[in-house]
Amino acid sequence: MNQRTPNSIQKSLQQRSETHALRSLTPVAGGIDLCSNDYLGLSRVLAKTQVDRDGDSNLLGATGSRLVSGTTQTHEDLEDFLAQFHNAEAALLFGSGYEANLGLLGSLGTRHDTIIYDEYAHASMRDGIRLSTARSYSFRHNDLDDLRKKIAHGRGDVFVVVESLYSMDGDTAPIKALADLCDEMGAYLIVDEAHATGVYGEHGEGLVQSEGVPSRVFARVHTFGKALGYRGAIVVGSEQLREYLINFARPFIYSTAPDLLTLRYIDLAYRLMAHAKAERASLFFLIKQFQALSSQFEGLQFLQSYSQIQGILVPSNTAVLSAEKSLQQAGIFATAIRSPTVPEGSERIRICLHSYNTVEEVQRAFSILAGSVTSRVVHG
Repeated sequence: MNQRTPNSIQKSLQQRSETHALRSLTPVAGGIDLCSNDYLGLSRVLAKTQVDRDGDSNLLGATGSRLVSGTTQTHEDLEDFLAQFHNAEAALLFGSGYEANLGLLGSLGTRHDTIIYDEYAHASMRDGIRLSTARSYSFRHNDLDDLRKKIAHGRGDVFVVVESLYSMDGDTAPIKALADLCDEMGAYLIVDEAHATGVYGEHGEGLVQSEGVPSRVFARVHTFGKALGYRGAIVVGSEQLREYLINFARPFIYSTAPDLLTLRYIDLAYRLMAHAKAERASLFFLIKQFQALSSQFEGLQFLQSYSQIQGILVPSNTAVLSAEKSLQQAGIFATAIRSPTVPEGSERIRICLHSYNTVEEVQRAFSILAGSVTSRVVHG
């Protein structure tokens, strides 16, 4: 069956193809995982675990949105537990981190207010900001002086939006300094903890709590689809913030409520994460080994990162796709990050480390990448 396709769609796909930026879906089965966000390996545990149904046969049903018929006592009990875990007054569940950012950032502010976001903020945060009627400006990445200037020129309520751990470069935000600056200038700090949840903190609480400033952060987003190995997200903050989101966050208002089986797996994932001290220790040991090993490969250009997210620069979409293919042919899965996702000239292979990876696997990946980069230099 051949259906007609609008010219605008054909042109957009052609342009992506010509710049080697066209995305496609590739099943990942077996091999060495250096690409997923399953940092502690909890998805593997959850996949083998059956939650206790307690004789309840209605765990998979969904009857409507939370505001209509979808709220149960189990929803509210889980939100209370998650709020307590993250040292906050209240929490509100969303279907994903993307939905949480759209709901939170899209509902905040009026045309009399201001949102100032780090220039490296994730796409879901930017999309949420676009939905807000507030004026919005970016500030230079982790540059507090630039942020101070932008806040000074803001009007109305000023919201400062950052990630605690940045997903492309693997560096962290200066959380305490940001909290100090926002307190000083009367701004409201919002932190997306997506890649820090599960990894940082004694029990995986995230960077805001490990830095000791949860009460000084207006809102946090914790995603379950990274180190927790599942799906969904929460926004944590004050009781008034929760009430506001229930009334004004459109992705929450108009989405079907998560079923009870999902809630049980989220609860299980959190309890597994809280006790995953050995996995966190293994992960941070591997990060140190990664850094030590990288010094042996002078032909590779590494981004400076002290987290589980590492990057090896391979400029140009063509070159980084070739490097990704070389790894895949050897049974190693690491992601080619291309422009326009990152600025042109800073394309990179992003390596995500996990508690279950080995030093030998990392060394093998380095050797393949070194050979791929050298080959392209030699052959032009």
